[in-house]
Amino acid sequence: MKIFRSVAEVPGSFGPSVVTIGNFDGVHVGHRAILRRVSEIARERGLAATVLTFDPHPAAVLAPERAPKLLMTIGQRVGAMAAEGADAALLLPFSLEFARLTPEEFAAGILRDTLQARVVLVGEDFRFGHKQAGDIGTLRELGVRLGFEVEPVVAVTRHGERISSSSIRRLVGEGAVSKACRMLGAPFALQGPIVKGQGLGSKQTVPTLNLDPRNEVLPKTGVYVTRARDLADGRRWNSITNIGYRPTFDGTGLTVETFLLSPFDGLTPLEVEVEFLAFVRDERKFESPEALRAQIIRDAGVAARLHRRLASVFHF
Repeated sequence: MKIFRSVAEVPGSFGPSVVTIGNFDGVHVGHRAILRRVSEIARERGLAATVLTFDPHPAAVLAPERAPKLLMTIGQRVGAMAAEGADAALLLPFSLEFARLTPEEFAAGILRDTLQARVVLVGEDFRFGHKQAGDIGTLRELGVRLGFEVEPVVAVTRHGERISSSSIRRLVGEGAVSKACRMLGAPFALQGPIVKGQGLGSKQTVPTLNLDPRNEVLPKTGVYVTRARDLADGRRWNSITNIGYRPTFDGTGLTVETFLLSPFDGLTPLEVEVEFLAFVRDERKFESPEALRAQIIRDAGVAARLHRRLASVFHF
């Protein structure tokens, strides 16, 4: 998959393409349906399946106080897009200058001239251009003049509820990661480097991997059934993860500690992705490190049973 981080990086030889536009935070099942449709049209017509997205999120520039915390890092977003068949992604740096483009300037400069769009897929509530002056009707009119078709995308619902990044953020924040996974079409995951902890696990309870997540959205404090993956070599381990403040040890800073259910050979991973599959219990203070260790062992038993059941759901 080709990644362009500015208009200047897109070669003049790029395209022609079928383009979809959006923030795609979380790359949930609705986004995945759009991406598969983009890929389908691209294969039928011999076009490049292209995603136009923004980094940073437009709200972070236009209304920072209302900007949502993001479910995915940009790397996770790009990886999910590629998995659904995208050939290229233009990660446009959103700025106040960009926000001042008129609908016609955006359509002509970005869609026609840069990406050589032949088909554009957007949601029926799509807005674009300075002060969101353009809508899907505007885009259709511009498409007739500029040489591209516009295909509207109907929102995906689940049990009557529209699937959206905001609803998934709420579920993750409530600890309802299983429901979030179903809306995402994949496990919710945190990525980041492994950092040195205080050594309390290896000395007093059980050894853990301490993750410093790059993601902005974290599940609520508690214990979760998880799966860890070494981002360098792809090694995977079933695991359980505690998000919290280590109250048994009077901790203060929030930590993300993952206990692997099977030993690993070789060096400790430098960076990992931890997938959150199910909530187990709230974090609580134990009377002693020994009592905490015994609880972790019980949690590991619960996690092992859930891993066997969840494997069939997520096709691990």
